[in-house]
Amino acid sequence: MFHKKDKKDTAPVPDEVVCEKCSETLNRKLLNECWGVCPKCDFHFEISGRRRIELLLDSGSFTEMDSSLQPVDALSFTAKSTYLERLKKSEEQTGLSEACIIGRGKIENREVAFGVTDPFFMRGSMGSVVGERIARLAEYALSERLPMIFVSGSGGGARMDEGMFSLMQMAKVSSAIGRLRTARLLYISVLTNPTMGGAMASFAALGDIVVAEPGALIGFAGPNVIKQTIKTDLPEGFQRSEFLLEKGFIDKIVHRHKLKSTIARVLDFCLGSV
Repeated sequence: MFHKKDKKDTAPVPDEVVCEKCSETLNRKLLNECWGVCPKCDFHFEISGRRRIELLLDSGSFTEMDSSLQPVDALSFTAKSTYLERLKKSEEQTGLSEACIIGRGKIENREVAFGVTDPFFMRGSMGSVVGERIARLAEYALSERLPMIFVSGSGGGARMDEGMFSLMQMAKVSSAIGRLRTARLLYISVLTNPTMGGAMASFAALGDIVVAEPGALIGFAGPNVIKQTIKTDLPEGFQRSEFLLEKGFIDKIVHRHKLKSTIARVLDFCLGSV
């Protein structure tokens, strides 16, 4: 369920994890067998992009694309550490070259163009390579006349380390998805906890069908930032998927265990049974 440790990363992985919602101490192996869903309170933990592929796509059907694309430090950005150091650390922790995985696969034998952001790689934030991969996925879906499915776990929004190079990806991916809509090709956006910032202000919100996992934090600015800005208490459950469903911002909340079958039914409904 959680990201695979690189051999260079020798920090031990605890056998137990505490649920953020009910504070129950859970065995990590059992939690993995439950697909990262707390068996006590149904809290949906963050899971890796690779695990998403295992759970949503038919076994052995996924063919990854553009994995060789890697980010560069065009701004020589430095905070507590350099951008290159942070990238290297994320690569070692996740085994990924970037926060986004794209490719072609099948969902219950239905061909799809599929992508996912990994929350364990710099919080799934969107840099130039993430934006490029999503745009290429949309272009591939267009050329192959495939429905596009994208699972967002982008808690980091647009990546500050790349400045404007990151922010411009919002327009690029939105334009690419717009071409799908012009061609009348289906785009299903799946929102998970958390999906925030520039990701939510672009590709994550643009699905023809937008579904979310239960309890997912979804929005642009975080609730603490908003509360400090407007100087007032926020509504109960503000920015959670249940609140957004009530307000009509998303179409459906789907439990992780039912997500694959639900997407398959949506594909059949929108595209015709196979």
